[in-house]
Amino acid sequence: MINKKQEQFIRRVVDEAINNFAQNFSLKHLKQVENPEGVINSKRLNCFMSELGDEFIIYSSLSRSFDSAFGNMLESMGRSIAASSYKVLDKIDSIFLPEQDQHIKNIISSYDKRDETPKISHYAEFNSIIPKVTDSYRESHNIDNFFLDERNKIYYIIELKAGGDLDNKKAKSEKSELLKEYFMLKNQILISNNKDFKIKLFFATAYNKFGEGNAWRQERVLQYFAREELLIGKDYWNFICNDENGFDIVLNQYKKSAVKIQQAISNIKDAYHV
Repeated sequence: MINKKQEQFIRRVVDEAINNFAQNFSLKHLKQVENPEGVINSKRLNCFMSELGDEFIIYSSLSRSFDSAFGNMLESMGRSIAASSYKVLDKIDSIFLPEQDQHIKNIISSYDKRDETPKISHYAEFNSIIPKVTDSYRESHNIDNFFLDERNKIYYIIELKAGGDLDNKKAKSEKSELLKEYFMLKNQILISNNKDFKIKLFFATAYNKFGEGNAWRQERVLQYFAREELLIGKDYWNFICNDENGFDIVLNQYKKSAVKIQQAISNIKDAYHV
């Protein structure tokens, strides 16, 4: 159960993240008001777009840059919140063995052909013998969402997508990369003789594209990920906050702080005389 101090921390992180996002987003476009090649003004030069009116131009111009920046903000916000419950890590320095690489290819191939339904046991039960000489197998991987629950001795490697809208090719490559990181970390644990530590992989989304409370049914992702490997919307924020009410706290504070984003958009509209 989240205590008062943790809740205050989460709310502060959310509010600061929204405030910084709103300021930076507004500043970026206000600085371009006199620039004919700016994001908004350049669309006004399009004779076809200009016929649709300034308000449409404003929102269509802002939409793409907003989505990308907003997704990055949510991911950064999640990492900051996670620091209250987990040790936040950023990379794995370890080895990756040829037989592990081949095993990943075999797993992915079976999913490609739909010979197998994704299961955690497909990689968790595969073991390798660490060779005495490992220099040629050494690699380093940066990971955006890499956490350690020190109390329960569990590492978490998470691939987060703001909306989770992956096609087959991307879902396939994301699972392959997660499996590589899994085996690298597993090797690191074996080499350091910390056999009590476990590893869990997750594909996560910051919100449920089908609506919170509704079934998440993106079959293209489910071809490569087991249900147990998913943290969709509410489940992701509950994990990050390490509490079953984490999502409710995050969303409640977001609703209070979102007025800052609304004001930023209003300021941009006023600057461009819309």
